[in-house]
Formats: sequence, structure tokens, C-alpha cells
Amino acid sequence: MASPAERQVLLAPDVVARAAARVAPQREQRWMLSQPRELRRHFVRHVFDHPDMERRQEIWMLTQTDEVRETYIAEVLERQHPRPHQEIWMLRQPIDVRESYVHDVILAEGPLSSP
Repeated sequence: MASPAERQVLLAPDVVARAAARVAPQREQRWMLSQPRELRRHFVRHVFDHPDMERRQEIWMLTQTDEVRETYIAEVLERQHPRPHQEIWMLRQPIDVRESYVHDVILAEGPLSSP
């Protein structure tokens, strides 16, 4: 589960989140804190504070726009060593492939928890 402080920073105005991004220890955190506030709010609403947060986060990313997914690939995934080629490949698939993966693979493990 995420802390109340993490939630507060994610929901903060852009200027606060961007300042926090500069000192965030992980690339993924820096990327998220650099996103527009509305996208961060959407992430908090759909992912945060759920026992199945990891699955929700994967679904959330797979359903984002091309622009959001590509910035995540460029700023986070392509800088990892070793490079997560399968994750990059999946994020670059057409929406019908990504939706099928969500339904047939991620949700095959069982339904998501209720909010």
C-alpha cells in the first residue's frame, strides 16, 4: 500500500510534483511526477491503495495513450539494464492486442479488488 504522503505528492499541483520529481530516487517515480496533474489523479484513482496495485498499474499503463506510453518507454524502460524488451514490445502493440492481454492474461488471475 502507498503512504498518505505519496498520495499527497501525486495529487499536488504540477509545480510541487515537478519539484518532487527532481529528488525522487527512481526513474519511474520521476516520470510519474513529471506528468500532468490530471494523469496523476487518474493513476491515483485507478491504481493507488488497492491490494492488487501491481496488476492495476500494469493495466493502467497498457490502456494509456500512445504519447503517455512512449514517454514511459523512453524515460524509464529504455534506460533500464537489462532492457525489458518484452514490456517495451507489449506497450507498443495496437490497442486490441493490449486489451486482449489485459483480459486473457492479467485478469485471468482473477478479478480486481473493489475500490
